[in-house]
Amino acid sequence: MTVRTGAQYVERLQKTPREVWLRGERIADVTAHPAFRRPLAQIAHLYDMQHDPRFADVLTRPGSHGPVGTAFVAPRSYDDLIARRAAYRLWSEATFGLMGRSPDFLNTTVMAFAEEPGVFAKLGQEYADRVQAYFEYIRDNDLFLTHALITPQIDRSKASSEQADEFLHMGVVEETADGIVVRGARMLATLAPLADELLIYNLPGLRPGDEKHAAVFAVPIDAPGLRLLSREPYDDGSRNTFDHPLSANFEEPDSLVVFDDVLVPWDRVFLLGDVQLANAMYAETSLRQHTGHQTGTRGLVKMEFVTGVAMKLAQSVKIDGFLHVQKALGEAIAATETCRALLMAAETAYETSSNGTVRPRFDFLQTLRMHLSTQYPRIVETLQTLGAGALLMMPSAEDFDSPVAGDIGKYLQGAEGLNATDRVRINKLAWDLCGDGFGQRALQYERYYAGDPVRLYAFNYLGYDKSTCLRLVDEALALAGDPVEAVARMRAGEG
Repeated sequence: MTVRTGAQYVERLQKTPREVWLRGERIADVTAHPAFRRPLAQIAHLYDMQHDPRFADVLTRPGSHGPVGTAFVAPRSYDDLIARRAAYRLWSEATFGLMGRSPDFLNTTVMAFAEEPGVFAKLGQEYADRVQAYFEYIRDNDLFLTHALITPQIDRSKASSEQADEFLHMGVVEETADGIVVRGARMLATLAPLADELLIYNLPGLRPGDEKHAAVFAVPIDAPGLRLLSREPYDDGSRNTFDHPLSANFEEPDSLVVFDDVLVPWDRVFLLGDVQLANAMYAETSLRQHTGHQTGTRGLVKMEFVTGVAMKLAQSVKIDGFLHVQKALGEAIAATETCRALLMAAETAYETSSNGTVRPRFDFLQTLRMHLSTQYPRIVETLQTLGAGALLMMPSAEDFDSPVAGDIGKYLQGAEGLNATDRVRINKLAWDLCGDGFGQRALQYERYYAGDPVRLYAFNYLGYDKSTCLRLVDEALALAGDPVEAVARMRAGEG
């Protein structure tokens, strides 16, 4: 198969019923359910873009059996990195940066795994071979993956192996001739009800004794015993696009994943039982750099978007002439351009791996990730401040075709001839982004995307190469010298 169309993506979902629960009800067909219909359409649109002559040369690359997604192709030069960013950007702009788990994210992940087979070969060559075969399967069928990396937050003072039930956190129950049997739960599987496959791996942090929780594997979403408990949707399908232009289009259903003794065939097991390797894999596969490149590009688009909404909101009532508003908008611009600079710096200072592939520099991408975790919420707060009370009193779409339509047209118009419809449309867009539950989820997503921001900054200090900073300080301290000698020189007129 070559790159899929949107229709082919939807058709596969219809042919693979999965166990999805929403509001206490099992969903028979996710493609027909109102809560999933709109995000499904957005993902299908991304697949269709691969066939659009305007975008195909950016979104795809030649493969042995036809074109494949650009994210699947390992970069081997600076130009390749720029080309990958262009592909990431096209899909990010199509969703205004609001869909953090578009297919290219985990396409990039399985590519990173396949490019570092030696990491998995530490457990035996068969593990590396399985990774390569799985990558080729996903690439050649253009499948959509989700993942679940976080353990349920039950007792965070204890390791996975120390929980009240040994399988509250997902773990391996037994090994059989056919594969491993997995039990327990993971979160936060974004867009899982609409995905084809689930990829499981560990974030660093496993402790000795957690061996049964150290596992990297993949299963189809329709695997027997796999349950998806979807959170309450922000759009259940009843919202109109005028009142909720973003949440009515770009909802990303998140799920708790329950493994009820799921059998994972051996050909889909990539790492097993090695705590040290499971912790190291995240860095040793260059996964951080490649996924950071995609998410940094998406984050930049999202920053551009929220900054643009703030500008548009300020212009709609002419508050952008006030100095304090200009300052707030200028800070948003500076924060956005910092994202762009860090992204470009990571590409320019790329590193070359032992197998000849290249990857953006991690330090810059990590700084970008930390920057987003604090600056996106700050711009959202700016948007709330600029919108003020107007965000709380915008009428509904139905009001524009009612007896009070004249009042709306008169009293809710904007500055310099901006009609009420356009002004309300701007405010609705802003509220969806900064006040609605959908917008708050988008904020929380950036704040905790890479983990606890406090820990991120702490790890940045602990892992940082401090030698240059401290050398400069030591050289400056050396200027002071001995206090007695310094006073003696002054008295002798030597300065």
